[in-house]
Amino acid sequence: MTETFVRYEYADGIARITLADGDRGNPIHPGSVGQLHDAVRAAHRDGARVVVLAAEGRFFSVGGDLGAFATAEEPGAFIDDLADALHRVVSELVRSDAIVVSVVQGTAAGAGFPLAAAADIVLAAVRARFSLAYTKVGLSPDGGSSLLVHTLGLHRALRLALLGDLLTAQEAYDAGLVARVVPADELAATADQVVSDLAAGSAPAQAAAKRLLREVAAPAPETALRKETLSIRALADGADGREGIAAFLEKREPRFGD
Repeated sequence: MTETFVRYEYADGIARITLADGDRGNPIHPGSVGQLHDAVRAAHRDGARVVVLAAEGRFFSVGGDLGAFATAEEPGAFIDDLADALHRVVSELVRSDAIVVSVVQGTAAGAGFPLAAAADIVLAAVRARFSLAYTKVGLSPDGGSSLLVHTLGLHRALRLALLGDLLTAQEAYDAGLVARVVPADELAATADQVVSDLAAGSAPAQAAAKRLLREVAAPAPETALRKETLSIRALADGADGREGIAAFLEKREPRFGD
């Protein structure tokens, strides 16, 4: 029996996609990305006007499943396939005529961060945090992380990527990434109101606005996504990538360059 990592529901023009592996922090691995892609495709087939991307548990997503990376016979090939699969999801979301709303209740780390940011409207609980932790494990950002430059600005994105700083929900709001920051117990109601407002609007006008603005910000997002895949694949096969992942799993400081 196939394990459920992602749950899909559709009604009245609204598709709800929920990362449902909350006990493990909703990690990104081939199984979860495959189900996520299926859900995004289902939303397209159903003609959804609004797509809601949410998650169960304490984390929106802890990012890539480093345990799976470590046990892969060929880490570079494994990560290449995984990144390409995730990037197809991101491309579908940003290219879709549907308005995508992400609901971030906890930390979005690693690839979980750009996945949440692939939405057109990002809602966050006060306790939500955003982190690009790739370089700490000897890898480069993927999942659409480079597209964050258009929202956050170059040097803020560099700070997050190079220093591994956490971005609070309020900081993300101040930077323009997050549209609403509310207490955790008000997040669901806030999301319902935003989705209701979008669903009551003009679908053609919303789709046109999304397309026009996104094409100015990133005319060819797939080019950036492919560059991310090639970079993380090369690093995963390198000494620092292997050491960074091993150190993370062993809960110790990495010894890069040894």
